[in-house]
Amino acid sequence: MSAPVGRNLGSARQAVRPFIGLILVLILGVILSPRGAHGGIVFISAGNLTDILLQQGEIGIMALAMTLVVIAGGIDLSVGSVLAFSASLAGIMLVRWTPGCGPGPQIAATVAAVLVLGAAIGAVNGAIITRLRLQPFVMTLAAMIGVRGLTKWMTGNTNIDFGFDAAASATFSDLFSRKPLIVAIWAVHAVAAHQVLARTVYGRHLRAVGENERAAAFTGLPIRRARTATYVICGAAAALAGLVHAARSHQGNPNDGVAYELDVIAAVVIGGTALSGGQGTILGTVTGTLILGVLTNVLRLRMVDSNVELMVKAVIIIVAVWLQRRDRSPSPT
Repeated sequence: MSAPVGRNLGSARQAVRPFIGLILVLILGVILSPRGAHGGIVFISAGNLTDILLQQGEIGIMALAMTLVVIAGGIDLSVGSVLAFSASLAGIMLVRWTPGCGPGPQIAATVAAVLVLGAAIGAVNGAIITRLRLQPFVMTLAAMIGVRGLTKWMTGNTNIDFGFDAAASATFSDLFSRKPLIVAIWAVHAVAAHQVLARTVYGRHLRAVGENERAAAFTGLPIRRARTATYVICGAAAALAGLVHAARSHQGNPNDGVAYELDVIAAVVIGGTALSGGQGTILGTVTGTLILGVLTNVLRLRMVDSNVELMVKAVIIIVAVWLQRRDRSPSPT
């Protein structure tokens, strides 16, 4: 088999495999699901299926942005810390800040400040990676540690609980924790990210940079701007997820978001995006996020130990990466 044909078949397998995986875990969910009081299958109830979408909303939003970062040949380990920073900042601005205005303007100012600062953290990551030529893993690992420390210092390492009265924090929680809104945010961002990646010049630049940075440089592509923008988008997405997280948990907790970056990267990899860069789709990432969500839901319905859940996820990640490497290896002629 010729090399081009082998590569095309490998790409086709990578594109189809996440959907096959989702179908398999859905079937597994139906088989293993406990029965309700009236004998119905709990897993396929409307409430349970929409709960999966709700529970994966935060990971899903961040995974969309992470897909762009990875396709461009990078990685961002700081998203969990940025989520905690954003949730805690929202708590400070909604609970401890008294601007002397109504809840509406206070919530609007909070959302704007959180998104801007999240994007700013991403901009710092991107600028240092592209201009100082620091490895993305090293830089974003440092950012993960530094932002976590900043968040704990900023809050005194204490939770900021939201109120349940007519205060701005209560209104914010009621608004941003609604299931239809969270699912809609995820869906809108998925469509937008797909359009950017599949139908814009910027999307083609990201693939070219991730596939072969040297060749992209020779052709004059704006490598620094393209890569930096992915980190800005990723920081803003983590900030948005932090707002949702704060609303759902009804607090700003500086210790939240630990290891979220692993679930985000796992969703991207399981969805078929190559960690080496250059290949991946938004639809695949959404599918990978759903696979993790369905699997977690099934295991929890069966009351499987959470430590076993982590081990199962680890095995799935290893298998997904191994399959990618096998598909990308040259086929014997």
